[in-house]
Amino acid sequence: MESIENRVAQGDIEVYNLDDLWDEQPVTELDISPFLVEGLMLKEQPFREDVKAHDWSQYDGHHVALYCSTDAIVPTWGYMLIASKLDGIARSVTFGRESDAVRDHFVRALEQEDWSAYADKPVVVKGCGNDLVPTVAYMIATQKLQDVARKLMFGEPCSSVPLWRRPKPDKEKPDAKAVGVKKPDLPTPG
Repeated sequence: MESIENRVAQGDIEVYNLDDLWDEQPVTELDISPFLVEGLMLKEQPFREDVKAHDWSQYDGHHVALYCSTDAIVPTWGYMLIASKLDGIARSVTFGRESDAVRDHFVRALEQEDWSAYADKPVVVKGCGNDLVPTVAYMIATQKLQDVARKLMFGEPCSSVPLWRRPKPDKEKPDAKAVGVKKPDLPTPG
């Protein structure tokens, strides 16, 4: 009996798994409305005192998403002050909600990725992972891989959807001039 050959495993297809970029750290949403007077107004002195008194160590290693749950108009420096307190404590700080923190993490990770390992290879962007990876991460990975890969697919190596292939370079057409043949001297009209 002939053995079954796994041509996918023997091929040169590289698998790029976006799930591997997640660092498994918790994401915490931090509502700043408790730092505001009646949750609606930022008064500088009480705001600074509340920020100073807050226990920031509880966010150690977390991805923190800063937002305000009320319709308060919060000056930009308020978010900046809180971000400065989280520096060196939080893994990252984002303006927005949990999904914004996750998106920003993937965007940063993709910008720092070394894409040279995928140079001139067919690449499958793995698509059967968890729901944590945002769509924008797949889009950025596509753009980055198109700069280096030979072919790009989505899914699994055994059943992938082709997305893109680097165009083959145009072959130079041979010059139409005949070599070694002299043009006849034709009489000029006149």
